[in-house]
Amino acid sequence: MPGRFNGLLGMLGLKEKKPDVIKNRNTAPKYEEKAVPKRTKKPEEERGADMDIMQHRPRRGVKLQPLDVIEGFQVRPGFYNRDGATATSNGVSFTIHSIGATGCTLLLFRPQEKEPYARLTFPESYHIGNTYSMLVFGLKIEEFEYAFQLDGPYDREKGMLFQKENVLLDPYAKAVTGQRNWGERPESGKEFVYHARVVENNFDWGNMMQPEYPLEDLVIYETHVRGFTKHKSSGVEAKGTYEGLRQKIPYLKDLGINAVELMPIFEFDEMENSRVVDGERLYNYWGYNTVCFFAPNTGYSSVVEHNHEGDELKRMIYELKENGIEVILDVVFNHTAEGNENGPCFSFKGIDNNVYYILTPDGYYYNFSGCGNVLNCNHPMTRRFIIDCLRYWVTEYRVDGFRFDLASILTRDQNGAPMEEPPILQAIACDSILGKVKLIAEAWDAGGLYQVGNFPAYRRWSEWNGRYRDDMRRFLKGDEGMAGTAITRITGSRDLYDPSERGKSASVNFLTCHDGFTLYDMYSYNMKHNEKNGWDNTDGDNNGNSWNCGVEGETDDPAIESLRRRMVKNACATLMLSRGPAMFFAGDEFCNTQFGNNNAYCQDNLTSWLDWDRLKEYREIHDFFRFMIRFRKKYAIVRKPTAKAVCGLPEISIHNGYPWNGGTDHSTRLIGIMYAGRDEADTRDDIVFYGMNAFWEPLDLQLPALPDGKRWRVCVNTFVEYEDGKDIGAQTEFDYESKLKIPPRTVVVLVAE
Repeated sequence: MPGRFNGLLGMLGLKEKKPDVIKNRNTAPKYEEKAVPKRTKKPEEERGADMDIMQHRPRRGVKLQPLDVIEGFQVRPGFYNRDGATATSNGVSFTIHSIGATGCTLLLFRPQEKEPYARLTFPESYHIGNTYSMLVFGLKIEEFEYAFQLDGPYDREKGMLFQKENVLLDPYAKAVTGQRNWGERPESGKEFVYHARVVENNFDWGNMMQPEYPLEDLVIYETHVRGFTKHKSSGVEAKGTYEGLRQKIPYLKDLGINAVELMPIFEFDEMENSRVVDGERLYNYWGYNTVCFFAPNTGYSSVVEHNHEGDELKRMIYELKENGIEVILDVVFNHTAEGNENGPCFSFKGIDNNVYYILTPDGYYYNFSGCGNVLNCNHPMTRRFIIDCLRYWVTEYRVDGFRFDLASILTRDQNGAPMEEPPILQAIACDSILGKVKLIAEAWDAGGLYQVGNFPAYRRWSEWNGRYRDDMRRFLKGDEGMAGTAITRITGSRDLYDPSERGKSASVNFLTCHDGFTLYDMYSYNMKHNEKNGWDNTDGDNNGNSWNCGVEGETDDPAIESLRRRMVKNACATLMLSRGPAMFFAGDEFCNTQFGNNNAYCQDNLTSWLDWDRLKEYREIHDFFRFMIRFRKKYAIVRKPTAKAVCGLPEISIHNGYPWNGGTDHSTRLIGIMYAGRDEADTRDDIVFYGMNAFWEPLDLQLPALPDGKRWRVCVNTFVEYEDGKDIGAQTEFDYESKLKIPPRTVVVLVAE
């Protein structure tokens, strides 16, 4: 891909050139007058009311000129409409907003130094509305880091926490310094101070187009950038990094998934609440504690990228897309790493605490996130910030979608009450730049607001279907009274998502995700085993709807191990034959285990890292996943409605035990679902039958009659060990070609040919 990483020409006046600056480390930088076109000036006494105002208008092609000198730096008002730091050909513009501040100071630091070498207080004339903006001439982006200090009133009960000595991180910073090396903090034992760095954005995306797959066609692979390749068995050179994940793209492409959902990759603090438990250092490994929303996590980069932070991530995204794989980011707009009143003040708290956070009447923090604070998402300032952030990741990183962590918080007003029509959700849904990206909500929060099926959608939002996860887990392990509900979930959860209102992709179906048991552990443990987290096993979900198949944890019993493999295949086949987009957790395809830990948020070790050696041990499971993903892609009718079949069969019909029996009762554990529709690309009628026996004894299933000239072919029988090319039908027990004897706890899938 020649020229892919060549620099792009910047906008006029914004591209980086060799600045016209004379630099002396012992003096402040001075603007070189010869670089500025001179104009004739009248003596001051001759300049009066008759002064020619035209001479103050910049002539076309003339560079902006300094108007003031502050602490030896030549400055002028900056670019008020460009938030954060913007490099120009002759300096850097710094812009920050605050409703309550009465003064603002820019701090400049030499790289990696703690004390600033310059403090530039914004003149009042540089303050328009609630915005401070200043262009500082002569700065080279590689020679400094920056932060702000804001002065203003301090009143805890009113939620105003201005303290002019606080060093504040720019919320729009494109790179954050100080946490380059994972698990290391330069100022051990002291309160950490964040600085920002200006980033040169010259990554060349060429003429690459967004894939824009319909959401219902996606098979989403949720993964953690570090944990995906950190294990010694991963086989990549740059373990635990963006580059390591990039090196695994051939594996992902062969598996057949067409979207990866990355757990948080915004800059976060893995050292938050770091502690040692039983000799093991624990971190905030998952990353749901954002420090800066515009900056990529530099701890995931394999190389130092000063002033080019994000290039390695962009290369990874570029190659994923080249291989037909979309990128969805898990974003955390419900809280920040500043925590509650006992947490640090390094950004929003010191800028406008009572604007960006939802506060109690006495000025403390509501905690609907379970993490100490809650972002006030529907305040106009916060709303604008979130939209700006999403737009940035779509335009500068070309991401294809977002999964919103604890998204129900985005429906709350400034008092914490749920809103029927939250402005932030409508703004995201209707934004022009975001018009085609996937919007996926985790439709609940830690404050008890559960909105699965009722999330304000604006015909754009989809949801993690938590009801699918819980109901299908119960049915698959054989619980009574779940058959009717299971049919509803498999066929699109129309009780929750009316297709006429929500379309055909509102329900993102999943059985596993980062939060909870892995798929293998779901059939290996009855109870959570989170002792290594250090909370006496009190953390994590107590109702995982798991089943250990007879023995808790690892076993040498071949019968139990065989049953567990079958249960994993049952779950995979069911997920892939369910209407709507499908998602599973990385490693499920080769029975990765977390040893029963269902809340591994702090485990940056073998508990969370994917053990690629299990790919060899569970090759059959991997190959089965691979087959089912391809089957799902081949038969569109199982994932979404298609044109009506010419043969006259209904789109979906139910055959529980015998043809056209849609009834269930408390003891029903045998279900049959038939999909029928027309594949318009091949102009053929597709008929697919899914049968599931969740009982512990074999049961008979009578198949419905097919149109003349067609007969059933068995494609899947999870009781039989999967092998590519094996004749599954020959190992399936039939009676007169229309009745199957389905073994206990088994899924069968047939197609009409």
